[in-house]
Amino acid sequence: MRLSELGGKEIVDFKKAERLGILGQADLEINSGTGEINSLIIPTGKWMRKSGGEIRVPWRNIRTIGSDMIILEVPES
Repeated sequence: MRLSELGGKEIVDFKKAERLGILGQADLEINSGTGEINSLIIPTGKWMRKSGGEIRVPWRNIRTIGSDMIILEVPES
């Protein structure tokens, strides 16, 4: 899958069945040496009122990537 195909997909937390945002509002942390994706960085709060926090989800916590959404397991800490 290409990076361009990930954009615009809804991000959903598997455990809470909660929508976290849309990829495009999230950032990817990429290993500069290998080019592999290390994690998704999802800002917390609504897009109009930024709370300054973020959720960092390791790539291994992604359950599945479908045509419309990415289902992942958010770490507890």
